[in-house]
Amino acid sequence: MHRSAPSAITVSGAICLAFLLSACGPSASSPSTSSPDATATSTPSPTATSTTSASATASPSSSTEAGWKSYTTTDGLTFDYPEDWKITDKAADAAPGGVFLNITNANGKNLADLRTNMVTGAECTVKQSYGVYETQPLPALEQNGTVPRYVFETRTDTTATDPKLMTMFAYGITAAPEPSGTEACPVFHFFNWPPSGAMFGGVYDPFDTTPGNEMHVDTPEVYMGTQEYKNIKKMITSLKPA
Repeated sequence: MHRSAPSAITVSGAICLAFLLSACGPSASSPSTSSPDATATSTPSPTATSTTSASATASPSSSTEAGWKSYTTTDGLTFDYPEDWKITDKAADAAPGGVFLNITNANGKNLADLRTNMVTGAECTVKQSYGVYETQPLPALEQNGTVPRYVFETRTDTTATDPKLMTMFAYGITAAPEPSGTEACPVFHFFNWPPSGAMFGGVYDPFDTTPGNEMHVDTPEVYMGTQEYKNIKKMITSLKPA
């Protein structure tokens, strides 16, 4: 069974992003894992509104589903996304030989990043209380017998004095063992993709002030019921080899 995730504490997007990009990886001291049943959320098809500007170094194309497009990276991954979302190629900041894509909605709200050819792995020095809202295996991305999974999870820093900075919420693909017990290593949303590692995910920030976006300040469970979250999950879980 998954450990219940806290539902009222939030964190700023800047702190979340820094946490994600510097998160520790699993080590020999990591807690044992369990094999929970995967959960899946059905996602209604969004309505098409406009055409996304895509990177010149990739191959955007129409998806088989109305209102969605497909995007293929230069290193062999493809995913679907709502056609009114924008994909920005940040090649200047990409790892050598890898790609770095930033996905935003029509209002410019940051939703997710896709990065490849990243060097991953670190010691787990601090463990924190955690929660898992949902998890889903992604067999299409299996490498060397390891099946990564999509997760929406949280970590809580009980030493923080500002409630907005106490807990981070993150969604993405991970190949790290699922934690058990009461504490876990920091969020490690990376998975194996030749020749090294990759990440595809983002953070939930209910206090995002991007103009035109609704603020989801109730609970993460409320956010999971929004079309935005459903589309994010659908996009990330559609990732597969081209």
